Amino acid sequence: MTSCLRRLALHAQGLASRAPFGDGPAATLRAIAHLGYVQIDTLSVVERAHHHVLWNRVPDYDPAHLNRLVGERQIFEYWYHAAAYLPMRDYRYALRRMRAIRDGGSRYFRGGDPRLMQQILARIRADGPLRMRHLDPGTKEAGSWWNQGPGRRAFETLFMRGDLMVCERNGMEKSYDLAERCLPDHIDLSVPSLGEYATYLLETTRRSHGVFTLKQLLHLQPGKDLRDAMRAVVDERVDAGQLRVWKGDDGMTAYVDVAALDRPMRLRREVRILSPFDNLVIHRERLGALFAFDYRIECYVPASKRVHGYFCLPLLYGDKVVGRVDCKAHRSEQRLEVLSLHIERDGLDRDHFLPALRTALQRFAVFNRCPELDARAVDGMALR
Repeated sequence: MTSCLRRLALHAQGLASRAPFGDGPAATLRAIAHLGYVQIDTLSVVERAHHHVLWNRVPDYDPAHLNRLVGERQIFEYWYHAAAYLPMRDYRYALRRMRAIRDGGSRYFRGGDPRLMQQILARIRADGPLRMRHLDPGTKEAGSWWNQGPGRRAFETLFMRGDLMVCERNGMEKSYDLAERCLPDHIDLSVPSLGEYATYLLETTRRSHGVFTLKQLLHLQPGKDLRDAMRAVVDERVDAGQLRVWKGDDGMTAYVDVAALDRPMRLRREVRILSPFDNLVIHRERLGALFAFDYRIECYVPASKRVHGYFCLPLLYGDKVVGRVDCKAHRSEQRLEVLSLHIERDGLDRDHFLPALRTALQRFAVFNRCPELDARAVDGMALR
């Protein structure tokens, strides 16, 4: 049963076939819409997480797709459980968090100076989109509001409460504009009820994962009221026969999308190098129960305590996560260095696996704009 559920999960994630969403910008939009969100991350040891996640699902993915889709008002940046790209169709579900921040209901976004926020809004209204660094008039006095203290907090508060939206990115530098200029005409701006919001979280997770836990549904979503509403929605779907309860060997309770069990679930036997922030692996307990893979990102661990490396990437092979590889992109040299490789599954067909891994690493190097693959550190695995 566990193998069947792994295959179901991989199909739901768009990781079972080469081009499940098609190609080009339209495929990038379909991938984001299907997944519900793609997490944005700033780490750049290899290509950033949002690009990495989409590249694994859209073979001809280009990072320029995201700015194009933002400009076309097809996607937007906001918060899911972390900073993310989301489909514009789901904008109204972000309004609950925006309203809570506006009403002072978040301890993280209470520091915006009202006077500075009004100045920022007035300047953008008059002059158009603005990058944070453009607020600096040339003076560098310590404590000036346009430096990263009060000015940054004012910007972040305006963004999180929905007054500003990101209208373009250049790397990790964002341009902001008024939300009213970034939203499509006739978009639904009604704030969803608690029940509607719980249903949205459930449907997003059901569609994109197929197998999920209650903890996963509520990941970083606070409040007893939401927990109660989610439990009611889940129980209703179980009673209707739409979800089936599954007990993992470790005692974890999960829910399975019954309709998805009837779909064909053939997999390509290839290696995929995943981002640490990939939607498949971000929920660590579920990853452990379903794929028997214990994973953590060690860039936040002191160097002396690292086991696998600074930024190890999970290796998916068929329906199993079989190990991890630590890579670094030396962009000025156009060289991708493989620092370490850890294979954690016995019984692999090495005659097929090793060439497939080499192919995956070469593709990953090209994706990172580093056509030279330096795998000398793992010569013992016969990659060269």
